[in-house]
Amino acid sequence: MVFSSDMIEELNLILKFPTQSLMQGLKIHHDASSEVREAAERLYAKGVITQPDGGYLTDLGHDLSELAQRLQSALSPRLN
Repeated sequence: MVFSSDMIEELNLILKFPTQSLMQGLKIHHDASSEVREAAERLYAKGVITQPDGGYLTDLGHDLSELAQRLQSALSPRLN
C-alpha cells in the first residue's frame, strides 16, 4: 500500500495546523486550491478537524499531527 495523492494532501494540511496551543486553529479560505479545500472536507468527515473549512484539530487530529511531524522529520534530507 502507498500514500495516495489525497492522503498526501491531507498530511500536508495537518502539518499546517498550529501545534503550540489548543486555542489556535486554521481557516481554509474560499480562494484556496481545490485540493486543499477537498482535503479539509475529507479530514472533517474523518473526525480529524472540527469544521469542513478548518477549525481546530480534534484529539485524533492532534495524534495525527504528531505522527505527521515525525514522518516529515524522519523523511527530510539530513544536512551533513
